[in-house]
Amino acid sequence: MKNKILLSLMLLSSVKLFAQWDVSASMGLDFKSMPVYKDYINMNFSTANNQISSFKSAVSFTAEGDYKLSKSFALGLEYNLQLDSYNGVGGLYEISYSVHRPSLMAYYIVPGAGYQFKFGGGLGYRAVVLNERIIVDTKYTASGFGLVAKAEGNTMLADHFYALIGGNIRYDATGDVANGDQYIVNRSTGDRLNLNSISFGIYLGVTFTF
Repeated sequence: MKNKILLSLMLLSSVKLFAQWDVSASMGLDFKSMPVYKDYINMNFSTANNQISSFKSAVSFTAEGDYKLSKSFALGLEYNLQLDSYNGVGGLYEISYSVHRPSLMAYYIVPGAGYQFKFGGGLGYRAVVLNERIIVDTKYTASGFGLVAKAEGNTMLADHFYALIGGNIRYDATGDVANGDQYIVNRSTGDRLNLNSISFGIYLGVTFTF
């Protein structure tokens, strides 16, 4: 009985030793290839001097909480928001969207004195809200899934407070945007508009540990 109690106390102590949260917030820049979106804009609403390139930048914001199961492994939940917009045809046309990208994450951690490196990936649900203005505003939505791979470094600034820098690769399959049974169709190709994309991102932020 005493041995069982001692073993239980040792296991609890071990759990407490490794039970640590990382909570981070960051802002970044995504360089994304979104072929169907690019073709829809370029073929219908851009001028020769205002074409969208194969890779276009977009701003993103991220909040994340990770729970360390051990010194070298953590599970977490990331919420990422990507925002972008485009104005064309002399300001008479406008399109903007937000992609909500929550993901369940898993990390391998390399800890050190005053720093830590994290390498991992995850997957999750994707939700799109898109607004298009051609005389009047129309709101469209879509949903799908996405994958993400990340690498980041954290450098201690003070106790429990770190600066972070990282990079990621994402693949998002959002599905066709729709307003009820109304779809946006590129008349030049017959394709329905979607925001399927692959992107490469860099980001800066802060991490709190407790």
